[in-house]
Amino acid sequence: MSDLLSLESSTLADIAGAADEAQLEAVRVAALGKKGSISALLATLGKMSPDERKTAGAAINALKDKVGEALNARRTILKDAALEVRLASETVDVTLPVRDAPSETGRIHPISQVMDELTAIFADMGFSIAEGPDIESDDYNFTKLNFPAGHPAREMHDTFFFQPDAQPGSLGERKLLRTHTSPVQVRTMLSSKPPIRVICPGRTYRCDSDQTHTPMFHQVEGLVIDQGAHLGHLKWVLEEFCKAFFEVPNVKMRFRPSFFPFTEPSMEVDIQCRRSGGEIRFGEGEDWLEILGCGMVHPNVLRNCGVDPDVYQGFAWGMGIDRIAMLKYGMPDLRPFFEGDVRWLSHYGFKPLDMPSLAGGLSA
Repeated sequence: MSDLLSLESSTLADIAGAADEAQLEAVRVAALGKKGSISALLATLGKMSPDERKTAGAAINALKDKVGEALNARRTILKDAALEVRLASETVDVTLPVRDAPSETGRIHPISQVMDELTAIFADMGFSIAEGPDIESDDYNFTKLNFPAGHPAREMHDTFFFQPDAQPGSLGERKLLRTHTSPVQVRTMLSSKPPIRVICPGRTYRCDSDQTHTPMFHQVEGLVIDQGAHLGHLKWVLEEFCKAFFEVPNVKMRFRPSFFPFTEPSMEVDIQCRRSGGEIRFGEGEDWLEILGCGMVHPNVLRNCGVDPDVYQGFAWGMGIDRIAMLKYGMPDLRPFFEGDVRWLSHYGFKPLDMPSLAGGLSA
């Protein structure tokens, strides 16, 4: 009997000294678990005589009940204490304003927004989206686009070249980071039969960095290949794009002769604008601003891509997405586009749910 009193005293002391529910559970297991001290006493009853079992069983079960009641009482006290601590640490000042939802505080980067705007405009004209790898071969980036050997654009100061390929069968070939998205046009012509009507947005890379140039920038090019494609179609596509993108009812454009290896004739396009107070307004004024280059696809490019220039002809154009984003939304410097400054993004970014559409307004 003295052993039961000693066990009772030590167990109840352990229960009272448990600082949290984890310690209390450890005490319960030590006393009432399968290998606990009280459970071990109950296991000895089978070896006792009937009279001994009657006396000892009543005492052991009374101890078990007493320990169970103590455990429940201590568990209630510990739960109440934990709740008080949690309530004290998680207090909420109901007089504070409600926090904005992530859909209100988050912002879409202007480049992503302008890409969505471009896609909405050209999709409405029946264009598809074509994409290609950022790492290209010299053949797709230059040769098939009618860049002659030794052309300045092939030099290291313009192009990021990789080390020569060491794989068997391609020794000496140098991969590069594409300098324009024109290789996507090449891949499209090689994999698809005319008629073709695609735009090719994506990242491009050149060795250049200043207020209006970065080593990595975004470009979108367009390509139309068909039997009856001509400059009149090109002019209409570009005029409709400029009106939709800059959200003006009318726009005047000026086509100036230029030179690109992959188009003939080649032209640079200026759009009429008015500069006032550091802002540029399109569709009005007497100034002109260059926004893109274009032209009829060179017959050599068509031949290089398996298209018969005696049957098909086409036109193409290209413009910098970063540049037209700066023009439309009044951003003075290109470099913050890539600095990841949350303050800049909060100012120039767009709400995630304001999806651009021609019906609802591109930049509503």
